Amino acid sequence: MHNHTHQTSHNLRLAFFLNLGFTLAEIVGGLYTNSVAILSDAVHDLGDSISLGMAWYLENLAQKEGDERFSYGYKRFSLLGALLNTSVLLVGSIFIMIESIPRLISPEPANARGMALFAIVGIIVNGIAVLRLRQAETMNARAVAWHLFEDVLGWIAVLVVSIILLFRPIYILDAILSVLITLYISWNVITNLRKTLALFLQGVPENIDIEEIDVRLRSIPEVESTHHTHIWSLDGEHHVLTTHVVVDESVSKESIVCLRRDLHTMLSSLDFSHSTIEIEFGDGDCGMAGAD
Repeated sequence: MHNHTHQTSHNLRLAFFLNLGFTLAEIVGGLYTNSVAILSDAVHDLGDSISLGMAWYLENLAQKEGDERFSYGYKRFSLLGALLNTSVLLVGSIFIMIESIPRLISPEPANARGMALFAIVGIIVNGIAVLRLRQAETMNARAVAWHLFEDVLGWIAVLVVSIILLFRPIYILDAILSVLITLYISWNVITNLRKTLALFLQGVPENIDIEEIDVRLRSIPEVESTHHTHIWSLDGEHHVLTTHVVVDESVSKESIVCLRRDLHTMLSSLDFSHSTIEIEFGDGDCGMAGAD
């Protein structure tokens, strides 16, 4: 696990420097080619660079062990990185729309050859970053990988438009492309923001069925019932579970020891990083009666 998280941090660092270097080149290239699509993507990539820098820093911070201040550790800082990521990109998308819409009304000539050159470089740079992050598991790194993949799709579209402009001076295509890329990115940013907020607010992760977990807990012979089962995620990858398990009052201490082991073994197999199980003897033994 440590090697995996270290590799994720290394890949985020690589993606950050690749993206930042290309962003600076995009700003110069967008001004040179007079392409609002490239300038729009430069603004978007600048937001990406800021997000990548934050993601890299927070991913490193998330590896710290628990202490008196953050007893669960710092993994939720990775989730904070995903939240900041999507927020920055959403603001950037709004700015791009403001810049692009006037070009729909009054199209301006663009340097098609320059656009094609930047599109090819953009596909390569962002493609490398996506390949390095494609196996990421934290919500933070997944959000970054998805945004970089969107960049690849956007640059493919820029390449197609630039090829068309080489043969036909339909300059409005540049502005249309900018608007379409922004709308597509905004849709996915909002989707990711919704998922991130759900995890940030301690919602049950989408890939986990809490009812099914309760059924599996109750399938163990000694377990009569369960209640107060709560599941949330620290960062989209490391999940936490707490539950109350009711057993018959006649169950022996030795059986309880075996039951605890069986319960924790089952939960570990379901990839829960931390689980807290309170075993109760009979329905009236719950100290939280009426609190659910």
